[in-house]
Amino acid sequence: MAGHVQPRQLAFALPHAESLTRDNFLEGPANEAGLTLIESWPDWPNRIMLLAGEEGSGKSHLAAIWAEQSGARSISAHALTAASVPGALATGALVVEDLRPSGFDERALFHLMNLAREDSAYVLITARLAPVAFDIELRDLRSRLRAVPVVPLSPPDDQLFRALIVKFCADRQLTIDESVVNYLANRIERSYAAARQAVELLDTEALRQGRPVTRALAAELLRNA
Repeated sequence: MAGHVQPRQLAFALPHAESLTRDNFLEGPANEAGLTLIESWPDWPNRIMLLAGEEGSGKSHLAAIWAEQSGARSISAHALTAASVPGALATGALVVEDLRPSGFDERALFHLMNLAREDSAYVLITARLAPVAFDIELRDLRSRLRAVPVVPLSPPDDQLFRALIVKFCADRQLTIDESVVNYLANRIERSYAAARQAVELLDTEALRQGRPVTRALAAELLRNA
């Protein structure tokens, strides 16, 4: 008689709400300059500013904090069109998210920057790289973008990195102890993206296997990664 085979538990990818309020922003030397910029508004050195940092470094969180206090609308850089510019600037403040070296309408962005200057509007742009690294065909836009002050967000230090692991777990309602945090912090790449990916993997596998998130589970997953 064949043995009874346990059915494999499926892990469903449920959405996890991440709080983007000021109270939930984790401060550290890596993002101090960005937070100072947001909290100094409207006394900015320039009405158009750019936050630059790696994936997960807190650009969108800072932009959300600023949007809450300034009444700014938000639009993805790749979705910006010339026709959408006047409406996007209607409140006098706008977040342009995730500007990349390609994949955006150069003339639309140039129109936006000109109209923002004419209307004395504020614009906060987020990007992974500073515009100096962009290959821009429109010469006037190239010079205009490179004149925008860039506020960098740096890789996390040890204290912030550990706090990020705890926060990402809290966002997923995962209960972990200090041994798990220490294990992850000492064995994964010290980056925002790596911390998020490690916690996502732990959550998915703990659910699939019906196990709590422990150091042993973390060790198994990282050994097999």
